[in-house]
Amino acid sequence: MATTLNVVFATLAEIVGDFGFKEFARQGTTHGFMQGALGYVGVIFFLIRSLRTGNILYVNAAWDGISGIVESIAAYFILGERFNHPMQWVAVGIIFLGLALLRYYGVPH
Repeated sequence: MATTLNVVFATLAEIVGDFGFKEFARQGTTHGFMQGALGYVGVIFFLIRSLRTGNILYVNAAWDGISGIVESIAAYFILGERFNHPMQWVAVGIIFLGLALLRYYGVPH
């Protein structure tokens, strides 16, 4: 559970970083750059913590999946971004199924 929780925190830090870097990329603000950099420092911190209790294979798969789902939802609701095709939401659903299977069969050490 600690591994998955740290992966979730890494994902949340990644969202902070990505949103900040998007602001920096579009508007060139110092605030956006600082937010992005701080978010990614958080990613590194929680990635290291997750690797203390889980292996790279699990951590990477869980992080990619959780990040894909959570960041898509955050971009939809917070930034108002949209997919171009409804099947892209099906793909997000498949990612969720993959995460469920990954978690169901346990966190390898």
